[in-house]
Amino acid sequence: MSNLYDAAREGFLAGEIVWKNDGSTIKAALVRGYTFSVAHKYMSDVISAGGTVVATEELDSLTNTNGVADAADAVWEAVPEGDPINHVIIYQSSAVEGGSDVSAAEQRLIACIDRAAGSPLQLIPNGQDITGRWSPGADRIFRI
Repeated sequence: MSNLYDAAREGFLAGEIVWKNDGSTIKAALVRGYTFSVAHKYMSDVISAGGTVVATEELDSLTNTNGVADAADAVWEAVPEGDPINHVIIYQSSAVEGGSDVSAAEQRLIACIDRAAGSPLQLIPNGQDITGRWSPGADRIFRI
């Protein structure tokens, strides 16, 4: 299940978040120990809420058709063994123009994909690569 952060909706409407490869850098983070809150705005909020970022991957081949965000499947390489990963966090890691990464206090949260216990989508890392295959359904990664 994908949840959009309220600040992301505002960011898309204000033009502060651009979902395409030539605008800003969009990444996906594998996170454990985080409790989702729609009010969170930055990656620093995820960390403050107990989240541990296990691995990140830049998303490629971003598309946005009819309000639906999609990307090429992501591959997180050699994800360290450990506790299950309960969320995949999609975030903007750079300024809209220029593409240079900014600090966690400025990295805008976009969406949170729930992989919590009991979910058939729960991820348990074993030291190998993890491939994230986005939904082939109508909503893909998320729908605005």
